[in-house]
Amino acid sequence: MADDVTASVQSQFGRAAADYATSSVHAQGESLARIVELTAPQKTWEALDVATGAGHTAAIFAPHVASMIASDITDEMLQEAAKLANARRISNILTAKAAADALPFPDQSFDLVCCRLAAHHFPDLHAFVREVRRVLKVGGRFALVDNVAPDAERLPGESATAIDAAIADYNGFEKLRDPSHGFAPPPQVWIDLLQSNGFKIAAHEQIEKELEFTPWVTRMRCTPEVISELETILRDGPAPLRTFLKPRRDDAGALHFTLQELLIVADRQS
Repeated sequence: MADDVTASVQSQFGRAAADYATSSVHAQGESLARIVELTAPQKTWEALDVATGAGHTAAIFAPHVASMIASDITDEMLQEAAKLANARRISNILTAKAAADALPFPDQSFDLVCCRLAAHHFPDLHAFVREVRRVLKVGGRFALVDNVAPDAERLPGESATAIDAAIADYNGFEKLRDPSHGFAPPPQVWIDLLQSNGFKIAAHEQIEKELEFTPWVTRMRCTPEVISELETILRDGPAPLRTFLKPRRDDAGALHFTLQELLIVADRQS
């Protein structure tokens, strides 16, 4: 199963690598600068960016650390990351092919591991967190940004059953647009997972991310049939899901909706 997921991600993002290099959601976005602020990187740190994509997270952290390895399972993405480093004249970034749940680095290699807008593709979040802990030095810092599913805070007044259904509906919505999508849990799952693996949460917060529908589906090369189905979900889907996604049209008639990004900074305790 993990091999199937890896092949799906490589295929999907190999085709879309250049689009992600220029995507404003990935190249900019409020969470990109904010995660650096929360992490407070140090000039002496050795750092690793997991699932770097087009390299935007590696590039923003690199000037604040001694060295940065930008890793990914997709060759085309690594090429884009290298292009970005060259274009910005960042000399301390190296690229490496690596799976998030089987990182090819020795124990306690890094002071910082970061990962932004990628973990929802990983086949096993538990294995990913265990690998992050393994390659981090004791006292090392993990910085995560990822989309998260609905919870009681975002759906006040809904029953636990309704929230569970909304979690499944949200992940189904994402997977329809991108078949390589795995699972985006609600925020508390990440917090519990990190704490149970020997991390202390140093900071966490959520950011609302507004997306325009057309670039979102174009980036994944969705078929007209899939685009129509996604639009139908935003218009007529289950009420809790629509409450969470907040679909609306701007003055020009363009369809927009909102996702939730979780930012977590956590330190390896032992």
